[in-house]
Amino acid sequence: MRSWKERVTHMVLFEATGLAIVIPLSSVLSGHDAGAIGVLAVGLAGAAMLWNLVWNRLFDAWVPTRRRSLAQRIAQASGFELGLLVATLPVVAWWLGIGLVEAFWLDLGFMLFFLIYALLFNTTFDHVMRRRLAQEGGR
Repeated sequence: MRSWKERVTHMVLFEATGLAIVIPLSSVLSGHDAGAIGVLAVGLAGAAMLWNLVWNRLFDAWVPTRRRSLAQRIAQASGFELGLLVATLPVVAWWLGIGLVEAFWLDLGFMLFFLIYALLFNTTFDHVMRRRLAQEGGR
């Protein structure tokens, strides 16, 4: 099982890199002000970091291996994004002053982006960690 230190490192890297990509991209695609999107994205990132810790600890307990299949990776990413979507939809609508339907489509866009991003990031992160742990074990 992964340590809390590894999970916190994972969480911070995941969110910082994701924000650097999603803020300008979502502002351009949605037509909403980058400042409003940025503040919303940072707030959502805070919620996502807490959910990330909880969800990935649970997922680690259910699937306790670093060598996960594509189906397991998809389940990990989908479960995280679905949980976050349900929790954040009202916040997105309120912050941007839009209806729930428009907020759903915007949140769905975030979800689809982060679903693909999470799949790639988590696979890369685990690959790097496996190599790092193998090097430490060989010393």
